[in-house]
Amino acid sequence: MAARMLLRLCVRSVCRGLSGTRALCTGESAPPSRLYECMREGNLSWSQLDIEALSRDIDAAERELSERRPGRPQEGELRALVSLWGELQALRQEIHSLEEEKSQVANEVKELTLTHDQQALQSIPRYLKLRTRGKEIRRRVTPLYQQETELEKAFYIRAFKLPNRTHPDTPIGDESNARVLEVVGEKPDFDFNVRGHLEIGEELDIIRQRRLAHISGNRCYYLRGAGAMLQHALVNFTITKLVKKGFLALSVPDMLRGAVFEGCGMQPTAHSSQVYSLDPSAHPDLHLAGTSEVGIAGYFMDHVVQLSDLPIRTVCCSTCYRAETDNVRETWGLYRVHHFTKVEMFGVTANETGKESQEMLQEFMDLQKEIFSDLGLHFQ
Repeated sequence: MAARMLLRLCVRSVCRGLSGTRALCTGESAPPSRLYECMREGNLSWSQLDIEALSRDIDAAERELSERRPGRPQEGELRALVSLWGELQALRQEIHSLEEEKSQVANEVKELTLTHDQQALQSIPRYLKLRTRGKEIRRRVTPLYQQETELEKAFYIRAFKLPNRTHPDTPIGDESNARVLEVVGEKPDFDFNVRGHLEIGEELDIIRQRRLAHISGNRCYYLRGAGAMLQHALVNFTITKLVKKGFLALSVPDMLRGAVFEGCGMQPTAHSSQVYSLDPSAHPDLHLAGTSEVGIAGYFMDHVVQLSDLPIRTVCCSTCYRAETDNVRETWGLYRVHHFTKVEMFGVTANETGKESQEMLQEFMDLQKEIFSDLGLHFQ
């Protein structure tokens, strides 16, 4: 009961290639994509999206998108994105060819200028032809760069709105389609009426949740005495175990820029029911993290990692902030609260075989089971 009440353990596994920031941009008005704007301004490396893999089996990808976002109009969305990507690649190839030719023309002109004086050059047909061609290339390539910028923006803004891929073993549909894969431990059988965690916590005077609206609003709480010590003990137990297994302990910022959230698949302005944002007039583009995962991802953004150093396993404990304004039903106890403490396992893997991320996910799941089993908990 106590572990479930006070400690939430989460796993994340990501592939090598995660890119990000050292100095993120700020602005008065929110752009269509903060991540794109920061890449365009040079504060982030350009994201490398594997559209080729998407286009190889577009039917399966469209089916997956429809299952992940039921009820939302999306017909032709992926095909339009792939088409846009094709246009962008063709345009970039044209620019590349023109730039190569421009470089060759410039080199030939330079050679002629080194062996002839200015007056003699004017009578050399090859020199005059090269100068004319150089001007033609510049006239052609200038508008192409503008087209590239426009196509690039349209492509990235559309691509960044796509959700992450769904694990192939994920059941399709709502919670009624969920299936139990494993049950660990024996369910306790008590010979007395079982009470909930809040009732027990209040009787022991280790939880205070009533009459706090005037302090920080609804869905807040205090842990005191043994309640607070239990939380600290669970956190310390988990982090100590994981560090002994080779995890790198991290402490991350609670406030992060929008581009970091977006790089993790969430747009703070589009998920205002979940994300707390600071007053933009005083602190533009700063948001409270709902999980340390976002901060850890930010740590690795634009961070060069040697292939020989992978996989990297990290563990972090943080206070997580969730607005939860879309949940109209009032929950009971320490569920759907606006702040809680969570220990996060986060991994960065290579993607040489395509199996590394799944292998790390399985490793993290095994560690979760080990942690909860060590605590003597019954779980599924």
